[in-house]
Formats: sequence, structure tokens, C-alpha cells
Amino acid sequence: MVRRIDVTGTGGVRLAAWEFTDPPKIGGAGEAERGPGVLLLHGLMGRAAHWADTARWLSARYRPVGLDQRGHGRSDKPADGPYDRDAYVDDAIAAIEQLGLAPVVLIGHSMGALTAWQLAARRPDLVSALVICDMRASALGAASQQDWTEWFRSWPVPFATLADVRKWFGEDDPTLERPRPARGEFFAEVMAERADGWRPVFSRRQMLTARATWVHDAHWEELAHVRCPTLVVRGLDGELGRAEAQEMVRVLPGGVYAEIADTGHLLPWEQPDAWRRAVDPFLAEALPST
Repeated sequence: MVRRIDVTGTGGVRLAAWEFTDPPKIGGAGEAERGPGVLLLHGLMGRAAHWADTARWLSARYRPVGLDQRGHGRSDKPADGPYDRDAYVDDAIAAIEQLGLAPVVLIGHSMGALTAWQLAARRPDLVSALVICDMRASALGAASQQDWTEWFRSWPVPFATLADVRKWFGEDDPTLERPRPARGEFFAEVMAERADGWRPVFSRRQMLTARATWVHDAHWEELAHVRCPTLVVRGLDGELGRAEAQEMVRVLPGGVYAEIADTGHLLPWEQPDAWRRAVDPFLAEALPST
């Protein structure tokens, strides 16, 4: 069962949260029956629905909740934002507190991972464990932002069909070195049908605005302030390099390293079984009482 629960984020922004487990039975033990809370934070352009497979196996022992972050999915997309780091972190804190998830496990992919470790550094009282999936702590710089601007401009929007979406992002995108079918499926999840064809459910302008608030800065200091057990996972062909990932583990007081072969940035969706084999034992050790 998946049910939607609206959360009020910073500035009154309405955020759609999705609980992937059955609610507790009337007369039952309440929160204790649902296990420790897990907040799943997607990356830039993502949505909570991307975590459905992960949530399915997590739900055996935990209470997984996915959050459509501001500007994404079915959450509000305020024209004037804000889309800065504080807004994303404060939204996630609001979700944890309003849904009664603390002490929570944070699992974040890409930008969602950055939000997760910034939250864990700021509010260690709310977080029991952390999983960082393919997110760099180093600054990416202006050239990276320009590359993204040009990439967004290259999208042949609107797409005539979802099959066209899957093909372009999985095969025809000029940034691809080889076909990645899982990537095509990933982007099909964030398209909606309009009168003229299929368009993204997010604003590319807003995505660039959000990205601009973190690509120019390094985030090592915040990483060093994370006190909970933390797993850093990278795909062998992902954006996070091995040397940087291992340095992140060294900086983290409770860091653990995992690497998944034959996958890129979207490793939970390209290699779901290997992703589970990395995350599940880590959580079992970090939260032995479950």
C-alpha cells in the first residue's frame, strides 16, 4: 500500500510524502509496529516514486517514506522558490517531525544525499543512520553548471510518446557513452502528458536554480559533522570517483564504503540487487535492535 500524506514545508510549501507501508492497525501497538522510520530523498529531477522498489524490501523491517521535494513530483513548485540548501533541509526536517519519523534513517541519492548529510550535521538528534548514494563533497564549479544548461537545451521537448522519452534518455542522449535502459525508465517516471506531448513534471529553470546553490561550494565541513553511522555508495561509472568516495569515508566519523560494478549514477535502478546487498546489511548493523 502507498498512501499520500501532505507535509507543510518551509514558507508554507505543500510537500507530497508517500508512505510505502500499511498504517498501524486500530488497537495495535501504533508506531512501534511500523519499525524505525526511513526518509528516502531523491536527487535533482527525481521523485519519491523512484524509490518504490527500495521501499518494498525496506518495509519488511522499517517504515519507509518517500518525499517529493519542492519543485519535484506532486509537491508545490513555487515560481520564486526558494530553492536553496536551507529550504531543502528545512523541508526534510519538517517531514521528519510532522510524520513522527525520528530518529530516522536518511537515504539520499545525488542532491538528496547532500540534503541528507546537511540535515544530519545540523540536527543529529533526528538521525540514526545515513546512506549517501553517488554524491560528491567537492565543488563542481561553473563549467559543470554550464554543461547542465546546455544539456537541458538539447532535450527534444515535447516528446511524442513515452517510448520516445525512454529511447532518448536511454540511447540517444549525446551525453551517454553507452545505452542505459534504466535511465530511460527513470526519466519516463518524471514526464506528464500535455496537449502537445510529454513534458517533464518539473521546470528545468528551477532545477538549474536549485543546482546553482550547491555546485559552486565544497561540503566537506558539513560531512565531518555527521556523527551517525554512514554508508557511502558509488557506482563504478558514476559521478563520485573512488578516491573522493574513500576520502569522504575517512572524513566521516562513522563512514563505511561500498562500490557497485557495472553501473553509473543511477545505481539503485541499474543494479537494484547489488544496491540492496550494500544497504541492507549496513542498516542491520547500524540499527541492530530492528
